[in-house]
Amino acid sequence: MAGRGSAAKSSSTTGVRIVVAGDRGTGKSSLIITAAAESFPTNVPPVLPPTRLPEDMFPEHVPVTVIDTSSSLENRAKLADELKRADAVVLTYACDEPSTLDRLSTFWLPELRRLEVKVPVIVAGCKLDLRDEQQAVSLELVMSPIMQRFREIETCIECSAYKHIQIPEVFYYAQKAVLHPTAPLFDQEAQTLKPRCVRALKRIFILCDHDRDGALSDAELNDFQVKCFNAPLQPSEIVGVKRVVQEKLPEGVNENGLTLTGFLFLHALFIEKGRLETTWTVLRKYGYNNDIRLGDDQLLAPIKRTPDQSVELTSEAVEFLKGVFALFDSDGDGTINVHELEDLFSTAPESPWSEAPYANAAEKNAIGGLSLDGFLSQWALMTVLDPVLSVENLIYIGYAGDPSSAVRVTRKRRVDRKKQSSDRNVFQCFVFGPKEAGKSSLLHSFVGRQFSEAYAPTTEERYAVNTVDQPDGTKKTLILREIPEDAIEKLLSNKDALAACDVAVFVHDSSNGSSWTRATELLVQVASHGESTGYEVPCLIVAAKDDLEPYPTAIQDSTRVSQDMGIEAPIPISTKLGDFNNVYRRIVRAAEHPHLSIPETEAGKTRKHYHRVLNRSLMVVSVGAAVAIVGLAAYRVYATRKNASS
Repeated sequence: MAGRGSAAKSSSTTGVRIVVAGDRGTGKSSLIITAAAESFPTNVPPVLPPTRLPEDMFPEHVPVTVIDTSSSLENRAKLADELKRADAVVLTYACDEPSTLDRLSTFWLPELRRLEVKVPVIVAGCKLDLRDEQQAVSLELVMSPIMQRFREIETCIECSAYKHIQIPEVFYYAQKAVLHPTAPLFDQEAQTLKPRCVRALKRIFILCDHDRDGALSDAELNDFQVKCFNAPLQPSEIVGVKRVVQEKLPEGVNENGLTLTGFLFLHALFIEKGRLETTWTVLRKYGYNNDIRLGDDQLLAPIKRTPDQSVELTSEAVEFLKGVFALFDSDGDGTINVHELEDLFSTAPESPWSEAPYANAAEKNAIGGLSLDGFLSQWALMTVLDPVLSVENLIYIGYAGDPSSAVRVTRKRRVDRKKQSSDRNVFQCFVFGPKEAGKSSLLHSFVGRQFSEAYAPTTEERYAVNTVDQPDGTKKTLILREIPEDAIEKLLSNKDALAACDVAVFVHDSSNGSSWTRATELLVQVASHGESTGYEVPCLIVAAKDDLEPYPTAIQDSTRVSQDMGIEAPIPISTKLGDFNNVYRRIVRAAEHPHLSIPETEAGKTRKHYHRVLNRSLMVVSVGAAVAIVGLAAYRVYATRKNASS
C-alpha cells in the first residue's frame, strides 16, 4: 500500500494562501522573492504585493499565493486581517539575531492565538548564511520547548535566500500543512492516530472487506490500492507490506490477510515517516474532508420545505436500522447496550447521541440499553431536528442507498388541517406550563424514568421521545419538547415558532390556583400567536399532581375555560401514582386530527365574526350586483323588442 501515481486533492479549489509574518529585518521579502524568481534580490521593497508561486514548483500543482506583511504598528490592522485570511502562516526569525527567535514565543505565536488564527504554522529561520557557526545550536534543541507549548507549529526549518538554501522547502511544508495537515490525523504528544481518524479508517477498512471476514485479502488490498492510487500492487509488494506489519505487530496479519489493527498501524507508520499525503489520499478518495467528516457532495442535499413541513425516515431507512440493530445486538437480549452502541457508531466521527438534546431523550433500561423502539425513536428525533446529520450518520454506519431515499418531507400542517387528518408517523408536542407544574415529570414518565419528589428547575429546552401504541396495533413516534417558562417569550418572538408543533400541551399543578391561572395565560398567549401567524395547533390541558387535593374552584375554572376556548376538559394525571389517563395516546390522537382541539381566543372569535360579517356583506353586494345585471339585460331585451315592433 503506497501513495504512487496520485497526489492528494486540495481541500480548497482556490489554491493555498500563505501569509509570511515576523519582526522587521528577518528576511520575509527576500524569502518570497527568491522562492518566486529563483534569484536573490538586490533591492527589496518594504512590502511586496501578493506573489504567485509557479504551479509546477510542487508535486500537487496547486496554486500558491504568498502574502508579505509589515510588522510596523501603523500596519497592525492590515496584518491582523491578512493573518485571519491565511491558510497557513510562515513566521520568520533571523538566525543571526537570537532576539527575533525569542519574539516568536513572546509575541508572534501568542498574537496568532489572540486573533484566533487556527491554521498551520511554519517557523523559518532566515539568514542562515549570517549565523555565527561558533554559537550554532541544534534547531531541534531550540525549537522543541516552543513546539511543545505551541502545537500549531507544523515544521521548523532554517534557510538562506542569499545562498539558496531550503527556500522552496519553506513553502512546500506550508502548502503540505494545508493540503495534508497533521493535526486532524495524529496526536504528536501521544504519538497515536486521533480518534476521528481511526473511526474514518475503520469505516474504509469495512467498506474494503467485501467478504466480511475481518481482514483484507491480497485481492481486497489490491482493489483498495487501485481505487486510491490508480495503480495495482505487485504480489511481492503485498508480501512486503504484510511482512513489515507482522514484524512490528503480529496481530496485524492473520491467515485471511491484513487485519484492522494492521491497517491502522500502517497509516500510523506513514504519518510518523512524514508521508501524510498517503493517508490523506485514502481519506479523500472515500469522500472525507479536512475535518475527517464526509464532504457535502457525499451527504443529503439541502431539503426544500416550508416551516410547517417536517422530515421523517422512509420505510427503507427504518428497515435498514432494524437490520443494524439486530446485527449489533450481539448478545441477543433485544437491547443495544452502551458498549454495543459505541461499536455501532465506531465508524462515525463520534457518537451523535452523547450530548444534548439526544443524550437522555429516549427510554433506556437500568444499564443504559436501548430497545428497538427506543433506538428507532432516537433516530426519529434526530431526523426531525437535524435531517442532514441523521442521514450523515446513516451513511457512516453503512447505509448504501441514495441519501435522498432515506428521508421524506411530510405534508404541510396547514394542508393537514384542511384535510382533517395527518399522514405523519412522527409528531412533535410542545410542553408549556409554569414552574413546578410537572412538565419534566411528564417527560420523564414518557421514557420510563421513576418519579422523584426532588424539584430541579428546567433552564433549557429538553426532549423526550418514544413510540406510542395505537388502538389499531400500529405505532406512532411522539416527541415531547419541554419549553421552560422563561424561554416562552423568546420562542414566540419568532413568527414561525409554532410551525414545527403538531400539538401543544399546557401542564399545571391541579392543587395550585396560581399554577392554573398561569397555564391558562400561556394557553391564550400561544393560541393568539397561532391565530395571528396561521399556525394554529391543537391544544390539550394536563392537570398534573392529581394525587393532591385540587384547589377550591378547579372544576368551575376548568369547565369555563374549556367551554370558552372550545377545547377538551383538562386531563388529570398523577406521575407519582403512575396514573396517566392515556395522556400520551390522547396527545397523539389530537395531533392526528389537527382540525380539532384548536382553541379560540376572544380576539380570534372577534376576528372570525368580523370576517363572517364581511363575507356576508360581500355576498349581498354580489347578489345585488347580479340582480342589477340581470335586470339591465332584461330591460335591454324589452327595449330591443319594443323598437322592433314600432
